[in-house]
Amino acid sequence: MNIIKHFRNNIFMKDFIKKHWKITLAGIITGIVNGLFGSGGGTVAVPVLTHMLGLKEKNAHATAIMIILPLTIISAFIYFRAGNLDLGISRNVIFGGVIGSIVGALILRKFSDNILRKLFGGFMIIAAIRILLM
Repeated sequence: MNIIKHFRNNIFMKDFIKKHWKITLAGIITGIVNGLFGSGGGTVAVPVLTHMLGLKEKNAHATAIMIILPLTIISAFIYFRAGNLDLGISRNVIFGGVIGSIVGALILRKFSDNILRKLFGGFMIIAAIRILLM
């Protein structure tokens, strides 16, 4: 049997390609949202990781942070080069953000997936309302 036919007919390869495209598409969308809105990739990444890729809620939140880190660094560099970055404010907010991220990561494990999903959804609704009312 021809090796190409073998791979084309292999159900595992088809599943891999199907999942790979979902992951790649999720990354592209997350990157666009992150770059366009100056972050916010987690609002895309978390639902994609849970609904499309089947991760548990806690794993999706932790994985989203890892995904967003390099995207945010790249976006920040581009914003800096364009002169759109306020380094003084950034430095001060980063200090508080480091403390907050430690606290958040430590208390993540205390919430059930159901409660975490509801907290995340509530936060997204409140953020959307505030943005729409601005």
